[in-house]
Amino acid sequence: MADPTPASAETEAGEPEVPDVDLPSDAFDAVLDALADRDADEPLRFEGFTVARDTEIGDDGDAGDAPGEYRLDPAAGDSRTGLSERDLHEALAERAPAVTDWYVFERIVGEFGPRRAFLRWLEDADGATVADRYAALAEGIERAWGELKITATVTDRGERRYDVRHADDAGVPVDDLDSYEDPLDARDLVTLDEEGRYRPLKTAPTLAGGWVFPDLGARDAYEVVETVYPATVANWHREREGELDVTHWRETMARQSGIYGVVKTWDRGEGHEHVNWVAEACCDDSQCLKRREWQYDEETDLDVDGGDGVFPCREPCSVVVSAARKWTRLESEQPRTYEFDLTPSEKEQVEAIIDAVADGRIDEIREADTKEGANRYRTRFLRAKLFDDEGNLGGVPTEPDGDEEDENDEDEDDEE
Repeated sequence: MADPTPASAETEAGEPEVPDVDLPSDAFDAVLDALADRDADEPLRFEGFTVARDTEIGDDGDAGDAPGEYRLDPAAGDSRTGLSERDLHEALAERAPAVTDWYVFERIVGEFGPRRAFLRWLEDADGATVADRYAALAEGIERAWGELKITATVTDRGERRYDVRHADDAGVPVDDLDSYEDPLDARDLVTLDEEGRYRPLKTAPTLAGGWVFPDLGARDAYEVVETVYPATVANWHREREGELDVTHWRETMARQSGIYGVVKTWDRGEGHEHVNWVAEACCDDSQCLKRREWQYDEETDLDVDGGDGVFPCREPCSVVVSAARKWTRLESEQPRTYEFDLTPSEKEQVEAIIDAVADGRIDEIREADTKEGANRYRTRFLRAKLFDDEGNLGGVPTEPDGDEEDENDEDEDDEE
């Protein structure tokens, strides 16, 4: 994951070089509105100081709470009282980074929840000071989210702007990419992979690049991320709050019905090795960017690592359930012994072919590289040598008696 705070310029005294920030009228008006909604003795808190309506008792015994009178209390003392609205504006303008930071998250981003937590996480708002963050934002703070690279910056009015693109396009000029403004455009960008194939799993590491949302506001940036990776921010936030509700394998499979109800028959009280196989096949980092948190059941962990993704997977997804349905049927078959001859190199080649297909490396193997076991020409040679006219490996039929399995029932189910 990218460091959220890149090296930024510092003053000679070693302090972060905070960019010049103006105080927008909208931010100042929001401060006045917030004060008007509070009791006179309830201050509005910013980093390093507070502001409240002035209720100091003067020498004449009257409370100084007349309209337009405010007080500012710096953390280091030297409080200022009896400020007019104009005086307050000048004082806050001197502290514009802290005020605009409050305004962005309290008024623009709004309510507490996944969106606010995510946007604050992007710039480490719960750990770094305003000065450190604004200095870093001036340079650009980068964060990784799956295959996305999100860069947060700040304007001279304290507003946040976000550049969202594929991580592979980091450093590519905006003019060299397809540029978008509407978050809804992301729906089309995530549908197909680089080869034009449909992506049934949105968190698969097959997101195509070549595009950018170069200048988004806070809410739109969040919508793009949620469109590319649905529900990932919500589940990430639930986990951070200790509220992630995990549904394990057995519970998920027990509620399947219709054509998927057959999956329930795979659990026969003979252990959970088959679920390890499923997790290894479908939930590895090479296949899904989520971090698997579900296990066999609440008391039984799987033996397969859950991955390193930043966002959690709380239950077996539809892709896993669909694949498990097929494997349930296949694993119900009784094993048979087949005999045919292979040279040691041919056995190793069969293993290499299986590995290459499983890892998605077929397209990476050059046609001229016959040293590779999964090389196309070498594989075609193996087929020409070992398959008979009916396509049987080693001339050995799958059904020794010549009987063919009736697959009509399965075909009908697939059509449903």
